[in-house]
Amino acid sequence: MTQPMKTAIVTDSSCDLSDEQFREHQIEMISLRIVCQNAEYRDRTELNQEQLYEMLKTELPKTSLPLPEDVSNLYDRLLADGVTDVVHLCISAGLSGTYNMVRMIAADYEGRMNIRVVDSGTLSIGLGMMVLAAAQALEAGEDPDSAIQRAKSVRSTQLSMFIIRTLEFLRKGGRIGLVEGVVGSLLQIKPIIFVNNDGVYQTLSKARGYKAAVDTMVQETVARFGQAKINLAVVHGQALEDAQALMDKLKQVLNVATTYIRPVSPVLAIHTGPGLLGVIAYKVD
Repeated sequence: MTQPMKTAIVTDSSCDLSDEQFREHQIEMISLRIVCQNAEYRDRTELNQEQLYEMLKTELPKTSLPLPEDVSNLYDRLLADGVTDVVHLCISAGLSGTYNMVRMIAADYEGRMNIRVVDSGTLSIGLGMMVLAAAQALEAGEDPDSAIQRAKSVRSTQLSMFIIRTLEFLRKGGRIGLVEGVVGSLLQIKPIIFVNNDGVYQTLSKARGYKAAVDTMVQETVARFGQAKINLAVVHGQALEDAQALMDKLKQVLNVATTYIRPVSPVLAIHTGPGLLGVIAYKVD
């Protein structure tokens, strides 16, 4: 007799889903790491947002891949629990080596567990929305391959963009990508940065000053989606009131099905600093 299929969803701590969403949909999380001068922490589980922003006042920690043993220990536990299939959605391979590392570890389980490792091509709640779509597909009785297709269809219409107070953190962290960094600081030119189809940062448009940049994000969202029905999220870096105000603006001009406001995880905040605001949306079927 063949073993009945039992599927687990795995992602990493860059996805910015809430603890409640992890529990509700039984999603497993692997922590990326934050490496400081005198210590090392697992993202979200050993260091929270408040602690990270406090730390940024005195040092700029580095980010690192998950510990390989954290991945293999999770896979071992899932195997022991009778899991036959794993859908593991990773932060963009263009922004992190996590996907490639996970793929190598997953290869060791061939013949014991069917692990599908997916490069999301994005991060933050953009990844989180893909993970939720895959989890909901499984809950509706779909198979793992269909769940992955659901996730990819979310990514296919998704717009993920953000603005930050200063490009200093992105530059120091080596994540500046295709964003032109230097010219804007004197003139207060703020790039609206998006995650392109290759899964790296690129400038979508520019505005003079932070407030104008927020308005430009609203205009870009309307230009992309018009009155199509969308799922919408706003993410922020220690800027909850600004995030709520931005969400209110967006809801007035868009056809919104569901909304989330989420802080970015510590591992992402290292590269963006306080004051980040981001808009992520995709079309609902």
